[in-house]
Amino acid sequence: MPKISADGQHLTVLNVFATDAPEKQEKLLAAMREIVDAAAYEGWISSTVHSGQDKFGTCNFIQWRSTEDLETRYQGEEFKHRTLPLFGEITTSIRLLQNEIVFTQQKDSTDGLTEISPDRDDYTVVDLIGVEEADQEELLELLGEGQEWLSSVPGYRTHTVLRGLRARGLEGKFVVQYAQWDSEEAFRAHRDQADAAKSPERQKVDARVAELATWTDQNTYRVVHTRAAGV
Repeated sequence: MPKISADGQHLTVLNVFATDAPEKQEKLLAAMREIVDAAAYEGWISSTVHSGQDKFGTCNFIQWRSTEDLETRYQGEEFKHRTLPLFGEITTSIRLLQNEIVFTQQKDSTDGLTEISPDRDDYTVVDLIGVEEADQEELLELLGEGQEWLSSVPGYRTHTVLRGLRARGLEGKFVVQYAQWDSEEAFRAHRDQADAAKSPERQKVDARVAELATWTDQNTYRVVHTRAAGV
């Protein structure tokens, strides 16, 4: 199964698609499965497909060897004339986000690796956060080391923070937080906790994140399919 680490070895791409009906989400998932199962691109390492829960849509967590390999894929005739038009017909937005992982944390792991797979039962939360370029590094620190206390929260499993490098379908700088929880109930209990019940440390971090964020977009997911090169 694919593993996430902040070792700087891979380019991490999140393709986040939104749509407006359950049947369109199923078409997206079917198309993604087909593409992932046939993938044989130079420099492609793995793809893990996520099915939207709170909102209709999908997220494909992809590992590439380099930006150059990815751009070769984007310039290919298949991608330009088949893949993009197909997704354009069944989505309301397409965001192709190139990132580098800067922080990972796991509640019950000592090797610094986060696993993503349909064989696990993670309730996955993906936060996209817009930020001014001058504030990106501070936001990364707040969401990473600034939330080490998450390890003591019931139901928390892991979180990964990614620096947005460049994107198609999105303007400006951004940060991504990818988190895994035991269940929807555990995640919502944490997210919806009353301010008065939060620790002073959390209140301070939450307030500063809200100040820095120029926009936010969150969806929750279940992992439904994955494949790695050579498998």
